[in-house]
Amino acid sequence: MKTDAKLLSMRDALGQTLVELASAMPELVVLDADVSASTKTAGFAKAYPDRFFNVGVAEANMADIAAGMATAGLRPVINTFSLFLALKCADQIRNTICYNNLPVVLAGAYGGLSDSFDGASHQAILDIAMMRALPNMVVIVPADAEEMKQALTLALRRNGPTFIRGCRNETPVLFEGAEPFQIGRARKLRDGKDLTIAACGIPVVMAMEAAERLAADGIDADLLAVATVKPIDEKALAASASKTGAVLAVEEHNIYGGFGGAVAEALARHAPTRMDFIGVQDRFTESGPYDALMKKYGISVDAIVTRAKALVKAKPAAVAASVAMGAVKKSAAKAKGAKKPAGRKPATKKAAATKATPRKPVRRAR
Repeated sequence: MKTDAKLLSMRDALGQTLVELASAMPELVVLDADVSASTKTAGFAKAYPDRFFNVGVAEANMADIAAGMATAGLRPVINTFSLFLALKCADQIRNTICYNNLPVVLAGAYGGLSDSFDGASHQAILDIAMMRALPNMVVIVPADAEEMKQALTLALRRNGPTFIRGCRNETPVLFEGAEPFQIGRARKLRDGKDLTIAACGIPVVMAMEAAERLAADGIDADLLAVATVKPIDEKALAASASKTGAVLAVEEHNIYGGFGGAVAEALARHAPTRMDFIGVQDRFTESGPYDALMKKYGISVDAIVTRAKALVKAKPAAVAASVAMGAVKKSAAKAKGAKKPAGRKPATKKAAATKATPRKPVRRAR
């Protein structure tokens, strides 16, 4: 998998795909909260003005309008900054869209730290946690523009709500010509035995580079790109974790409630494993250049390599502890099942030998 591929932003891919799908999908409509120049849905507005609705800075209203359109047979895509979808529309998405399981696509732009210069008020580090907690909601975090295109196409064919989280910046196109994206299926990018690296979104390309560096140091990583956070590919995660015995989850989100939490939940059910988490360490972030912010908050190739090595180093201790505990349990079981000294009858047999014979009933005089 190449990391030196051409660059394309997910927001450009979203805008282009909406226009491409529109002619074959007359039921497709797009709603925007006065940010179409930023989210790149302006192209759809120009090509199909009768099917584009700018509701202004009224995100919650946009969600309710889309729900109403969905009940009438349309396929709405609502589009604004990811944090605004998660927070400003939360009540309407829950009670109107998800409760009724309506086919509305929620396209969250500027996910993670990519709205970098607008600071904590606009950076989305809790949107995955919010969306994956909603019943009926599918949550997709593409790693590149190609996955964005394919995710949008699949989401528009679903009979239920779908949240797709995009990034503002241009990023490498990783999956052009690769096996098509499937909802609920992880991509296996690399085979390894020493640890599992599971990543979603922009950090996937970082994880790919980190895996190369780890291999140069003699550590073989089993690398999974997991775009579907809900429903997550539990089978792939469990198989990898069972093989490697250590999992590093990598995401551009708060370490609580997001992708790492979803991975941990899956493994707790199927393959409990030693884990660590790359992401924003439960704090608000600040304004600045995107790449600099990612590095400052620990989402980088260097951070992945460092945490991965620490996980692998901790494995022998964990295995030794497990073996020791197994030996203790085995010894205890052996002691419990040991034979008693000769000549001493078991209590159960003694009780059986001295069991009294039942007395005959006594007849009473009438």
